[in-house]
Amino acid sequence: MMTERVAVAAAVIERPDGAFLMASRPSGKAYAGWWEFPGGKLEPGETARHALKRELEEELGIRVHTAYPWLTRDYDYEHARVRLHFFRVVDWSGEPHPHEGQAIAWVQAGRPEVSPILPANGPVLKGLALPLVYAISAAAELGRARFLARLESALEAGLRLLQLREKTLPYEDLAKLAQEVDARCREYGARLLINGDAALAARIGAGVHLTAAQLMRLECRPDLPWVGASCHDATELARAVALGVDFVVLGPVLPTASHPGAPSLGWARFAELVAGSAVPVYALGGLTRTDLIPARQAGAHGIAMKSGAWS
Repeated sequence: MMTERVAVAAAVIERPDGAFLMASRPSGKAYAGWWEFPGGKLEPGETARHALKRELEEELGIRVHTAYPWLTRDYDYEHARVRLHFFRVVDWSGEPHPHEGQAIAWVQAGRPEVSPILPANGPVLKGLALPLVYAISAAAELGRARFLARLESALEAGLRLLQLREKTLPYEDLAKLAQEVDARCREYGARLLINGDAALAARIGAGVHLTAAQLMRLECRPDLPWVGASCHDATELARAVALGVDFVVLGPVLPTASHPGAPSLGWARFAELVAGSAVPVYALGGLTRTDLIPARQAGAHGIAMKSGAWS
């Protein structure tokens, strides 16, 4: 007989340098000595946000001021079936100190120097490697030379995730541009995804960004290190999770100049769709960098931009 899932609030406590806090499970608990994100079980009638604040005050002695909803992931351990409600805690007061016999450590997503880590946290660590801004190329609008110059400036300013989406380019021209863009991204440690073409992505060692049509048609995830997907509704979001993509882009959230009069989700509907998402979701459509905070408040991992990324 299947037991009900235990609801748990989990905190990704982040410093401005990108490090986040992990804690070891104390002696006497299942998986003692294994590392996890701080948090704990929801009490009867308690919301995940309230549990998060209570647990972090009890466990670490800190008071949470700003926590953005992020992921909700289910995992089946031998001893329990859990539903983990992850929040990204970016503002708190007090210095974290272990109050329950656990060890704590500040680690980086790409190289968490603690071990062993609870298996439920593997996809979470990969999600934390994603930056808050996802840029979409605009070579057709800007011209190739101007776009590459803007790309160089954006990479120097910290851009670390780019989708090459140039649907009007002939294949050979696209492949050549992809190689040039990939070389610049590698120089700065940025990740590149190619829109809709897994073969070209594999050829140059990039990731792929699936269109919504591809997402609904594919039977299995492309065999590439990074796979993103475009979504517009709950059905496509569910399919993205089932396919095992690393992140999705959902929109349009706001009206866009490129599609005047087209329907947009708005922040309330966006929040409804992403609530409980098991994968990071970027908000897309009519956004600028000033929309990052409202996007995160609505449950987004971050924002995806085309024109806003190059202005």
